[in-house]
Amino acid sequence: MNALIQVILPVFLVIGAGYGATRTGFFSFENVNGLMRFSQNFAIPLLLFRAISTLDLGASFDPRLLISFYAGAAICFAAGIAGARLLFARPWEDCIVIGFCCLFSNSVLLGLPIMERAYGAGALQGNYAIVALHSPFCYGLGITVMEITRNRGQSGWTMARATLKAMFRNALIAGIALGFLVNLSGFTLPVPLTDGMDLMIRAALPAALFALGGVLVQYKPEGDLKTIAMVCVFALLLHPTLVWGFGTALSLPADAFRSGVVTAAMAPGFNAYIFANMYGRAKRVAASSVLISTGASIFTVWVWLGLLGGAS
Repeated sequence: MNALIQVILPVFLVIGAGYGATRTGFFSFENVNGLMRFSQNFAIPLLLFRAISTLDLGASFDPRLLISFYAGAAICFAAGIAGARLLFARPWEDCIVIGFCCLFSNSVLLGLPIMERAYGAGALQGNYAIVALHSPFCYGLGITVMEITRNRGQSGWTMARATLKAMFRNALIAGIALGFLVNLSGFTLPVPLTDGMDLMIRAALPAALFALGGVLVQYKPEGDLKTIAMVCVFALLLHPTLVWGFGTALSLPADAFRSGVVTAAMAPGFNAYIFANMYGRAKRVAASSVLISTGASIFTVWVWLGLLGGAS
C-alpha cells in the first residue's frame, strides 16, 4: 500500500498544484488551454515518438498476452459506449469518449512503476509489449469509431476518407507513425535533435497533469457521477477481470499474466482527457474519471496484487 501511495501521490500533487493555481487566479483559463495545446500537440507526441523509435521491436511479444489484454480493452470500450447510451442516454459522440475512458489504461505513468515496485524490474517485459501497441491500438480504435459516427449517413468512401484524414492530422498518431518509421528504418537521429526532443519530453507529463488540474476547475462532476462511477467500475474491475479470464484460458505464463492483469487494473490515463478534448465531447466526465479512478486505484490495485500474489 505504501508503494502505491508513493507512486500515485506525486500525480495528485501536480494535479492539485494546477487546480490551486487556476482556482486562485494565478493561472488563467487561457493559460490552461495553452498548456493543454502544448502537451497535446507537441510534448506528448514527441514522448510517443521517442518511446516507439527506440523500442526493441525484436523482443519476444507473446501473442497470448496481447490478445488477453486488448480483447479485454476492446470489450470495455464497447461496454462503455453501450452503458453511456443505454443507461444515461448520452449523444453518440459522448458515448465514444466515455468508452475511450474505459479503454485507455494508464500503462506508463502508473502501470510501469507499480509493476516494478511489486515484482521487480525483471518482470516488465510483458508491460513493455503492451505499451508498444497501447497508443496505436487505442487511438486507432477510438478515432476510427468516432469518425464513422460523426460521418454516419455518408458513403463508405466518405467515412474512410474522414477517418484517415483525422488520423494523419492528429499529432499523437503522427508521433506514433513516425516513431515506427524511424525504428523500422534503423535510422539514427542526430544527438542534438534527440537532446532537444528530450528537453520537451521531460515537460510532457508534468505539463499535462498540471493542465488537467486547471481543467478540473472548469468541469465539476455534478450530474455525471453515475457515468463516472461506471467508468471506474469498467476500468478498474471489468478490464482486469477479463484479462484474468482470457489469460487463464490461454495458459499465459505467470510473469506475462501478472503484467496483463496489473496493467489492465490501472486507472484511465491522461490520454482519456486528451481524446475528449480533441473532439470537445464529454470533457467533464473524462477529466473527473481520470482523477477519481486514479484515487480509487490505490485500493483496487492493492486488491489485485493480493489476488495475484508474489509481490515483494
